[in-house]
Amino acid sequence: MNSIKNILLLCTGNSCRSQMAHGWFSYFTGNTANIYSAGIETHGVNPKAIATMAEEGIDISHHTSNLVDEYQSIDFDFIITVCDHAAENCPFIPSKNAVRIHHNFSDPSKLKGTDEAIKNAFRATREEIKLFCNDFVKVNLAQ
Repeated sequence: MNSIKNILLLCTGNSCRSQMAHGWFSYFTGNTANIYSAGIETHGVNPKAIATMAEEGIDISHHTSNLVDEYQSIDFDFIITVCDHAAENCPFIPSKNAVRIHHNFSDPSKLKGTDEAIKNAFRATREEIKLFCNDFVKVNLAQ
């Protein structure tokens, strides 16, 4: 049996993509891993991200927007950046053996348009993140 893994999901504002990934990782690991999400800034959890995840039965309404500095003392197994800006501006995180992974997901929070177009963009990003998280857990966290 493997030890419980610590996973950090890092985005610019810890508002949307990292929050959705946090929800999916919690779901796919069945809470058998410690999942953390943080930003290099905090923008609060995006209400549209909360609503979009709720459509899939995943409640992220209790999540908070956290600064990456809050987790400096945790030894992470995986650090996953979910946007290019975070990957380029990520502060040094002193995790000895962390595997660093980058995947730039589309940012629905920047979209301008009709309510329906914005909802669809959030749903598309949710599905991108769902596939990534499901595959990641199968490959890297299989018991």
